[in-house]
Amino acid sequence: MKTGLYQGTTLKQEMKINPRLYQAMDLLYMPLLDLQQHLKQELLNNPFLEMVEGDVEETVEERKDEKEQEKDDEIDWEEILLNGFETGGRREEYEEREYYEPVSVDTKELGDHLHDQLTLLRLSERELLLGEEIIGNINDEGYLEAPLEEIVQSLNDFMRDGEGWEGVDPYDLGEAERMLYVIQAFDPPGIGARDLRECILLQLRDCVVQDLVKETGEGEPPIPEVEERLRGSLAYRIVDQYFDQLINHRWSEISKELSITPRDVQDAADEVAKLDPKPGLKYASHGDNYIIPDLIVEKIEGEYLVFLNDTSLPRLKLSRTYRDIAKDKKKFQGENKEFISNKLNSANWMIQAIEQRRQTMLKVMNFIVDRQRDFFDKGVQYLKPLTLREVAEVIDMHESTVSRVTNEKFVQTPRGVFPLKFFFSSGLSTTSGEDVSARGIKAQIEKLVSDEDPAHPLTDQAIVNILKEEGIQIARRTVAKYRDQLGVLSARMRKRV
Repeated sequence: MKTGLYQGTTLKQEMKINPRLYQAMDLLYMPLLDLQQHLKQELLNNPFLEMVEGDVEETVEERKDEKEQEKDDEIDWEEILLNGFETGGRREEYEEREYYEPVSVDTKELGDHLHDQLTLLRLSERELLLGEEIIGNINDEGYLEAPLEEIVQSLNDFMRDGEGWEGVDPYDLGEAERMLYVIQAFDPPGIGARDLRECILLQLRDCVVQDLVKETGEGEPPIPEVEERLRGSLAYRIVDQYFDQLINHRWSEISKELSITPRDVQDAADEVAKLDPKPGLKYASHGDNYIIPDLIVEKIEGEYLVFLNDTSLPRLKLSRTYRDIAKDKKKFQGENKEFISNKLNSANWMIQAIEQRRQTMLKVMNFIVDRQRDFFDKGVQYLKPLTLREVAEVIDMHESTVSRVTNEKFVQTPRGVFPLKFFFSSGLSTTSGEDVSARGIKAQIEKLVSDEDPAHPLTDQAIVNILKEEGIQIARRTVAKYRDQLGVLSARMRKRV
């Protein structure tokens, strides 16, 4: 075969998505706050877009007054158009009325909080360095992540390789243990623990210290007095000596070992349950999540009506001034003409896309309200199974479009604020032939557990039998799966004596 370069023509079909289609999909996907920011940016970038002031249409007299005002302002619109589309006073007017969401001040992080307490102590440079190394290995939950041996080894390696440490004795494990003991007395109680058992013991110790301080009215109580009080604490003894039995709720085993009643063990376990297993999280940074519902469902005269909660969105319209200037095509040639044409088309498309988004969201929510009428009337147990495909078939749209509409969108209803995804779930069949939502089944299981006798909790099979009496066909493993998803313990772990 002869090799070389050659030219040829071929004919083939190829699918390409219009860039505007991408933008339309993005608009559907955006939650209300994101869309609000997007439209504000469009108002700044495209001079053919301007904000509608109020909901009423402009009258003829208002238009005349507006033109007279524009003449009084003596703005050279042609110069503005040709010099980069900088906007005039009306845009500034909008910005002055812009509302800014108040921002909460971040709380101090755990590492900073511990470091501040460390610096208040009278420590040598050597001790301070060791304390900072230990604090640096405490995670956000408040636990020491690395073994003390590794911390000591890492610090000694740093001293060996660094300048200014010649002739200084390396750290030993005893120093690290003493410094960790100091740090474990810091706030919050339980900090610096190496496991859950030690974390609980530290918190129980702190409770004893606080009780002694209240009783005596003095400062830090002597260690022997604290130790004596801890030896008399049943909760401390159980956590210290029978931790595995405690977390597995084996009350009878512990009661036999300590020669006490199972009720006493239960009371001690209740005391332990009040403690914080992750004490460091109270100083973890949590961003504030503001939820503004995109839709509102209200019951008016017995009917549920759907409204869009988009009053905060800028209402867009084509700027009459720029549109009139653009009509005189003789003034603009080449790049200017193309630029004006693109901006005008983009403004028209944006207004249409926003309206299409509004109509699509209303269609989807109206169908959900019709389908889930029993939920709005009676509660979550009457939620019906629903899929994205069912909605898409009814409103004659693609399933992916419905998915974008429901993503990260919220609706305010007489029963509370819910994400739109809440109304979609799989279903189970009943003896009557109707389907019931999996979310409704979970609500029933949760109610059964909350109403049960703590001394005789319902087993998974007992829940299956109760649901079967109500006509719901469900397997025991499905009940166990739903119970785990709800964070409900097994019957043996829920049992109280």
